[in-house]
Formats: sequence, structure tokens, C-alpha cells
Amino acid sequence: MPTPPTAGSAPRAPRPSRRSVLAAMAAAVPAAGLPVLSGRASAASAAGALPGGGDLGPNVLVFDPATPNIQGTLDEIFKRQESAQFGEGRFALLFKPGTYRGLNAQIGFYTSIAGLGLSPGDTTFHGDVTVDAGWFNGNATQNFWRSAENLTLHPVNGTNRWAVAQAAPFRRMHIKGGLNLAPDGYGWASGGYIADSRIDGSVAPYSQQQWYTRDSSVGGWNNAVWNMVFSGVEGAPAQSFPDPPYTTLDTTPVSREKPFLYLDGTDYKVFLPEKRTNARGTTWGSGTPRGESLPLGQFYVAKPGVDAATLNAALAQGLNLLLTPGIYHLDRPVEVRRPNTVVLGLGYPTLVPDNGATAMKVADVDGVRLAGFLIDAGPVNSATLLEVGPEGASADHAANPTTVQDVFIRIGGAGPGKATTSMVINSNHTLIDHTWVWRADHGDGVGWETNRADYGVRVNGDDVLATGLFVEHFNKYDVEWRGERGRTVFFQNEKAYDAPNQAAIQNGDIKGYAAYKIADGVTAHEGWGLGSYCYYNVDPTIRQDHGFQAPAKPGVKLHHLLVVSLGGKGQYEHVINSIGAPTSGTSTVPSTVVSYP
Repeated sequence: MPTPPTAGSAPRAPRPSRRSVLAAMAAAVPAAGLPVLSGRASAASAAGALPGGGDLGPNVLVFDPATPNIQGTLDEIFKRQESAQFGEGRFALLFKPGTYRGLNAQIGFYTSIAGLGLSPGDTTFHGDVTVDAGWFNGNATQNFWRSAENLTLHPVNGTNRWAVAQAAPFRRMHIKGGLNLAPDGYGWASGGYIADSRIDGSVAPYSQQQWYTRDSSVGGWNNAVWNMVFSGVEGAPAQSFPDPPYTTLDTTPVSREKPFLYLDGTDYKVFLPEKRTNARGTTWGSGTPRGESLPLGQFYVAKPGVDAATLNAALAQGLNLLLTPGIYHLDRPVEVRRPNTVVLGLGYPTLVPDNGATAMKVADVDGVRLAGFLIDAGPVNSATLLEVGPEGASADHAANPTTVQDVFIRIGGAGPGKATTSMVINSNHTLIDHTWVWRADHGDGVGWETNRADYGVRVNGDDVLATGLFVEHFNKYDVEWRGERGRTVFFQNEKAYDAPNQAAIQNGDIKGYAAYKIADGVTAHEGWGLGSYCYYNVDPTIRQDHGFQAPAKPGVKLHHLLVVSLGGKGQYEHVINSIGAPTSGTSTVPSTVVSYP
């Protein structure tokens, strides 16, 4: 098994079908010989400054082409993580630049695989990076919380399989072949997200209900079920919503790729890609990516068990945060106050706020980058879980916005959790680039009041852009947008399955809370490729007035909307406001509106 690195060392399209709902998955049994999570670290003392850099801990495994038995190590980790949907294992698998042959890296829960080059071509697999759904009888709808990044793949049979659901980003990947997004057997699938990637062959989503692809290049795209959205994608299919349901934007209005760890010779650094406007295609296809690098010595390398006081002390010193894999309990918020601070997670580190705390608060400053971690609500209700900017934030961040990327929020599932509002965006110009904010519908600690969470994402800031917005199952509004000139490119939602009856979701004289509500006072807003689904399995007679609610104003424009009743468990009366045909029956056929107004 590779040793943990230290700083400075080289160390046929199937029919669409409803998403399934099952009870909690059993926790996986730890595999023999694998590293365990670190113990609790003591709080920073006043005696001296915290160091930057250091080793990345036992659950970050770094390989080079000469590492013995790489396949065996990958198989052991996959055995542990394959079905550990709510387990505590967290792993980052990092591959130094070079060529690797004969590997099949199967990626389970809370596992990230990434190359350590500056560009995907620096780290090449003659093999596969695979996600399938054998653990769940061929159903890929629960393949969450995993990722692949910064690799070039030559798939063994010409096509790589990446059958994922929400919270499973595929970034900076070059596939010299095709990409199959469906599980073996073409079972149910509900994903997903690709960014800054090139697929030389065709992408075959097959059973994927929805998908968003941004700033990439594809050799073709083979089919669509309900909602396929593309922005800035070379080779994307032509605009054709609703038949087939392709929403295609030539460019992405604003984008800035996720920070990533890489090796510069023998030194670990974090690369910060620059902001792009009206972007199209990858950042790396025409030479060295544009951006800046920070040495690992400018990061406090946090280990599982470290407390919030220590993290805040590191931030106060001017250090950034690199969160290594594991679980972090917080008795107070992590306070990000300095402009251009980076908080980067490896292997989906998970922040758990205790005693009703907020997990993280960001000041109204320029250029903060939050990426690659999970926030898991605690059993005592938190008013919020993530706040970007304080209430009343008003600064202009157009030149250097805060980005929230692959930051996922969960309420329940791993145990009881509660939060009134999960994510609050107060800072202007914030970029939300791929998030899944999820009130759990299965697992432990799940029930209408047990994991109560009224609001998913609330946007108060102006000029906020969301690219790849997945928000599901909240007791009231899933998304509530109050800021001006907001934009969303791709939205996926399911209303809360477990509403006990019609009265439980009554919203004044409106039946049900909209999945995506634009506040009455907003005068300008735009969205593309927005879908909401209902599956009221506790009381299938529930009626939802609409999936979307928006003021009737010239500056409010929404394109390509759909609502779906999954198997007839509840119905929508309209798509948006009082516009759009109702869903009906059990056929799981979308009702669509091409343009609002």
C-alpha cells in the first residue's frame, strides 16, 4: 500500500422510470489492512502559530507507476466503500503524473480519484475509472458522493462507465473513447454533472433522467429522457426542447473551474483556475491552463477530529484550509473572513455542526473558493448550515466572485439532522457551480419532522449564477430566490416524498410550496432547463399547484420547464404559476412549458 505523502516529497434506450426509494443501506465492514480515521486533534494554543503544509494523512493515498499492487489497493478500498452510503470512510486516491496500465478503478461512496498533473494528459490510464450499480441490483439512483478529476483514460473496451446520480462530479477528464452514464443492464439512473472535460467519442446517457454538462467537448450525445442541459459544450446537440429535451446554450455566462491539488516537480501546490466569461470548451485544451498556484505551505492541512477553534486560528493567520478525508465535528462556525481564501476538501471531508451551530460562514469579501466537501446537519436544529456573506451584504464582487463548487449539504440519512435553511447566499455575484442540497428521503433519522428542513437554498444576493443546481425534498421551498438578476443553468428537484397529507404542505391558498420560487418583488431573473418531480408516496392524493412560482414581470424569463409525477404518486396542477398542463395518471410523462412568460 502506498504511504501518505508529505509536503515537498515526490511522494437501446430503456424507458424512463421513477426514482426508487429504499431504506437505509447497511454500513460496510472495514476491510482489513486499510487506514483508519485519525483521532481528535487539540485546539490551537496561544503558544505559537499553526504550521502550513505537512502530510496529507492516512486516507489520502498517492500512487506512482512503480507503486506495487495498485489494483489490489483500489479493490480493497472499493470493497469497503461500495455500499457504505452512510458510513464514515473517506478516501482520496491521487495518481502522480505518468502512465498506468491495466487498471480498473471502481469508485465507491466518499471516494475521489484524481491525477496530480497540471493537465489531464499528464496522468494517463490505459484502463477505466468505473461506477456501476451492482451493489444496488443495477439501480444507479443512489450512487452519490464520489468524483473523478484530472485524468486521461483509454478505456479497455473503448467506453468508460460512469453510472452516477447526484453529487458525483466528473471534472477535467479526457476520455479517449466513449462515456456510458448508465449502469450495466440499463437500470434506473438519476444524475449528473460533467465540467471542463473532453470525451472524444459519444456520451450515452441511456436511462439518465437528467444531466448537466458545462464548458466541455463531446464527440456526440446519444439520447435524452427528461432534461439534458448543455452550456459552452463543443459538439452538444442542437437546441430542441421538449422533443428531444435538449437545452443548449452556446456559452456559459461566467465560470471558474474548481481548485485542484497537483505536483510541481516534487512540490505539492493548489491550482486556482481563472474566471472566464462566455466560456466554451475546456480550460486545458490549448496549452497550460490559465490561473495561479499556491504552495501547500500556504494551507493548514486539517486532519479529522480537529476542532473549529483550530480551523479558525489557521484562517486568522492567513492560511487557507485543505481538509483531508474524514469527519469534522464543529461546535461553532468555521469563519472565512479573508479575501481569496481557499477551502478545499479531498475525499469528501464532512463537516458536522453540533448543538445547532452553522457549519461555515463567509464574509462579504472577494474571491473565496469553497470546494469539495460535505456538510451534514446535526441532530440539534441549525438556523443555517452554510452562509456566503452576512445578511445585508452589498459589496460588488463581479471581478472576483466567491465560488461554491462540489459543496454538498445533507439533512438526515446518516442520522437525525435538522436545519431551517441549508444554504444562504447573501454575497452578490456568487457562483454556485454544482451543488446537491438534500433533505434525505432514506437512511437513518428520516421523517417529516425527524429531519425537518424547511428551505434548501435561499439567494438574497444580486447577480448570483447557479450552474448545476440540485435541491431536493425540503418541507417548504427548495429554492427561494430573492436577489435581482439571478440566473440558473440547469435545476433538478424532487419534492419531499414524505408529506403526510395535503394540509402539511398547504401554503396559504396555494397547494404545496414551489420547488423554485422567485420572490414577488424580483424584477429580473432568468433560468434554463429546470425540472421538478413529485413522488408523494405517503399520500398519493396530494396535489401540488405548480413546480415553479414567478412574478409576471418582463425581466423574469424562464426557458424549458418541466414537472413530472413519478408513477402517479401525487400530481401537479400546472408547471409554473397557473400555466402548463397538469400531470395525470401513472405514466410518468413530463408536462412542459417552453418559455415563461
